[in-house]
Amino acid sequence: MKKIAIVIFVLLSATACTGTKVTPPVVERPPAKIALALGGGAARGFAHVGVIKALEAQGISPDIIVGTSAGSVVGSLYASGLNGFQIQELSMSMGEEQVLDGSGLYRCIAETLISDKRGCIKGQALQDFINKNVKGVPIEKLNKTFAAVATNLSNGEMMVFKSGNTGTAVRASSSVPVFFQPVTINGQDYVDGGLVAPVPSSVARSMGADFVIAVDISDRPQDSKTASIYDILGQTFSIFGQTINRHEQTSADITIRPVTFGLPSADVSGLNKAVLEGEKAVAAILPELKVRLAKLNETRHVTGMP
Repeated sequence: MKKIAIVIFVLLSATACTGTKVTPPVVERPPAKIALALGGGAARGFAHVGVIKALEAQGISPDIIVGTSAGSVVGSLYASGLNGFQIQELSMSMGEEQVLDGSGLYRCIAETLISDKRGCIKGQALQDFINKNVKGVPIEKLNKTFAAVATNLSNGEMMVFKSGNTGTAVRASSSVPVFFQPVTINGQDYVDGGLVAPVPSSVARSMGADFVIAVDISDRPQDSKTASIYDILGQTFSIFGQTINRHEQTSADITIRPVTFGLPSADVSGLNKAVLEGEKAVAAILPELKVRLAKLNETRHVTGMP
């Protein structure tokens, strides 16, 4: 009996050694979440439209959109379901009166500086423009995940609007102090998000993005004039915006910088050139962008048990 048991044991061992090796299943994770962080820059924000058009042409469709100021304007329209061409077409028909409800800009600023007004532009027209074109859909129900960044005027803290009235949030994000009146939401006053996040890369990362594409359309201090009080005001924004952006850049995987020097910041006359500069900026970084996205998606194919 002992001999028979030994023979059976040997046969079983041999079978086990020559059997088919079991390979652990390949677990494929969901595609990487891509975020687009659109920075502020007044009318230079039309460059964002060119960036979106160029990314779409390459089949790159961000899942998360975060915008500051002008970036929130374009970003909300994009998140609502409009594509780059549709946003450009809409922009072409947009007059200043549709987004600026006040007297002439420079006259308005002068009046504000010598009066007790909190701003020369109400902002209601911008709010209405956005709500009309997103069809009244609140932030949390837009086609893409969207957030608008603003600044709490009372304490200087960042406010990220991820739900609620889309037009109101964009209005708050775009309310440049002195120019626009602060926007009151739930008893708190909010102004332009550029004071805390000129390019909101860190916000995009905090919203679950695996890859953040930042778009910086801000003025460079070295390109600005300082001949008048208006120039100095603009230069002041450029300087502290540049300082904050150094921190924000660490949260971006890649930063697109359209050439916006010389483009008007307070009107839409440079729209076509701004859009073109956005497209050109994407073309310049496209090889690097594709390589990085490919590597990221490769790392999401892992071997092992779920």
